[in-house]
Amino acid sequence: MIIQKDFLNKLRDDVLESLEKKGFIIVKLGKPIKYIAVHPSEVLDRVKNKIKDDAKKQTEALEHLRDGEVLQELNVLHTQGVQTIEPTDLAGAVKGRTNIYNHLYSMIKDAKESIVLMTTEDGLVRKAEILMTAFEKAKKNGAKIKIAAPITKKTQPLLIELSKIAQVKHIDDIRARFCVIDSKEVAFFLLDDKEIHPTYDVGVWANTPFFAKALERIFSKVWKDYPASP
Repeated sequence: MIIQKDFLNKLRDDVLESLEKKGFIIVKLGKPIKYIAVHPSEVLDRVKNKIKDDAKKQTEALEHLRDGEVLQELNVLHTQGVQTIEPTDLAGAVKGRTNIYNHLYSMIKDAKESIVLMTTEDGLVRKAEILMTAFEKAKKNGAKIKIAAPITKKTQPLLIELSKIAQVKHIDDIRARFCVIDSKEVAFFLLDDKEIHPTYDVGVWANTPFFAKALERIFSKVWKDYPASP
C-alpha cells in the first residue's frame, strides 16, 4: 500500500507540475504547497495566445526556409526530377547453375538491342546447348550478339550454329563469365566453373546501365585486340 500511495502522490505532483507549466494553475506561496485554479476563460485566452505565438514562430521559420539552401536544393530536384530507387529492385543473387541459366535465358530472349557475352570453354558448350533458343529469339528482336570465348577442339564444332546468330571471337587469356543485355542489365558469375560444383555456383544479376555500359566498353576494347575467329 505504501508503494501505491507513493506512486499516486508522484502522479499527482507530475500532473500539477504540468498544469502549472501550462499556466492552468498558480502555486500559492507557503507550506504546505497549494494551488489556485485559473479561471477557465483565462485558461482559454492563454491557450489561444500560445497557439498564436507558436504559429507565428513556425511561419517565421518557414519564411526563413524560403530563402535558405534547403529550398533551393528542393527546387533543383523538382526541376530535374527525382526517381526513387530501391536497392532490392536493382540486383539479386542466384545460386545453382540451373537457376542461373534459367535467369540468363529470360534476360537474353527479351534483348532488343545488344548482347555481349564472355565465357569459358565449358561455359560456351553449356550456353550453346541451353541458351540457343533464347539467342535466336533475341536475334529476331533485332539484338546484335557478340560472344567471346576460347575456341578449342571442344568448342570448334559449335561455331557453325553460333555464327548464325552471333559474332564469335577466340579469347583465351581472360577467364571471365558475364553477360550484358541492352547496355542495361548485367549477369555475372562469381566463381571459376573449373573449381566449383554446379550446385554451388553463384551468379549476380543487376539492373544498372552505369555498370553495364562500363563493362561493355571493357569488352569492346578486348574484342578489338583479337582477330576474327576462323
